[in-house]
Amino acid sequence: MAKAPKNAISPTREADYPEWYQQVIKAADLAEVSPVRGCMVIKPWGWGIWENMQKVLDGMFKDTGHENAYFPLFIPMSFLEKEAEHVEGFAKECAVVTHHRLEPGPDGGLVPAGKLDEPLIVRPTSETIIGAMYAKWVQSYRDLPILINQWANVVRWELRTRMFLRTAEFLWQEGHTAHATKEEALFETRQMLDVYADFAENYMAMPVIKGEKPSWERFPGADMTVSIEAMMQDRKALQAGTSHFLGQNFSKAQEIKFQSAEGTEEFAWTTSWGVSTRLVGGLIMTHSDDDGLVVPPRLAPKHIVILPIYRSDEEKATVLAFCDELEAKLKAQSYDGAPVRVMMDDRDLRGGEKTWYHIKRGVPVRVEVGPRDVASGSVFVGRRDQTPKDKQGIPVDQFVAGIADMLSEIQDGLFEKAKKLREDNTRKVDSIDELKKWFTPKSDDKPEIHGGFAYVHCADVKEVEEELKKLKLTARCIPVDGDDEPGKCLFTGQDVARRMVIAKAY
Repeated sequence: MAKAPKNAISPTREADYPEWYQQVIKAADLAEVSPVRGCMVIKPWGWGIWENMQKVLDGMFKDTGHENAYFPLFIPMSFLEKEAEHVEGFAKECAVVTHHRLEPGPDGGLVPAGKLDEPLIVRPTSETIIGAMYAKWVQSYRDLPILINQWANVVRWELRTRMFLRTAEFLWQEGHTAHATKEEALFETRQMLDVYADFAENYMAMPVIKGEKPSWERFPGADMTVSIEAMMQDRKALQAGTSHFLGQNFSKAQEIKFQSAEGTEEFAWTTSWGVSTRLVGGLIMTHSDDDGLVVPPRLAPKHIVILPIYRSDEEKATVLAFCDELEAKLKAQSYDGAPVRVMMDDRDLRGGEKTWYHIKRGVPVRVEVGPRDVASGSVFVGRRDQTPKDKQGIPVDQFVAGIADMLSEIQDGLFEKAKKLREDNTRKVDSIDELKKWFTPKSDDKPEIHGGFAYVHCADVKEVEEELKKLKLTARCIPVDGDDEPGKCLFTGQDVARRMVIAKAY
């Protein structure tokens, strides 16, 4: 009987996808649970990925004319009360500060002593506090547009948490803009969705669908929400970024008004848009395998790890000298417009232990160098997009000269692999029975990976939302790049112009 292949991660994706996800995070040393309920500690390797995401996105925002600023963590409760629909959408997730100052208690502990005149909400999102400032800054049409982004942390009191995907505190960026016309605000909303899609596909190597959310999935208080939706390896959808056209709702609630060129008083048109550390979770679930994390080279904290191998002090001196020279040559190469990121791991560990350490962390390229390699002027190369056994000897000069092409090949290959998974698990569905069958696992006790994306004719009405909830399905978006395809709503029989993407989701 053939032996099952050994993997670094247990359980495998097929056996238990949710637990596999947690074990990948642990094995790659990305993050761990903190002493604070629902919060996580992001460790250096995980932070390195998020830091690279920030760096790229920040450049993209600035290229589209946006500036960074910072607004308070605390929001007066009265600010949220001004926008009824908005506060209703976030009320159950709000963390509230009611007191300040700690004093010794009667039992030797500490007790909060000073009650605040007005409770403060720990930022769940910043539309209201930013809107209050924009109301001060905007007097004339000449003050517009305002194009501001902030990098911040937010708190949403989640009951069920999962690292990176859903935590009580998480990191994100939130863009907030104000415009003189509806057309400008709509352009901004769609432009930022395009920025997110560009980043997801060209940096994360994660194919996405751009589309408009149905009314019941809109951001609280928005006139329109558009999103990018990605398929994870368990075939569930992940909302990876959103952009919101807020119309004049927030500006009316917060008095963001200006004198137009014609001398009339007008309310500004506003938008908001954001992505979060959820993207790290999306990266993990899009590319990683049963041996651990896989990181697209454009976002990897390190592109290459050099692993010296030796048995004696004499071999050590020779091998390390060769590795130092190799490291310098690689760092002199460019990939994606910057020097190649290289590290050398000369820790006193067994060769196999070191190799698997970096496989589990998803370093794109591993380079083993021993005395024989030094003598032959070559290196032994393993790629993270291939199996651990798929290694080959390459002359050192050839390897150095071709490293940028190798990294590009890995990046492009990861995208194509993820795209094929999505294509293989997407279908048009034209009956409720077919929809139920597509999303029903064979095993109720231990559901196998099943389903995917279903393109379905659905009307944007409350009845459809309720029917989908009964089936434990979600409406992801109405694709903006798709063709018009008129049909009858599966649930109501109403005429609809386009299909909607339906999926199980995170």
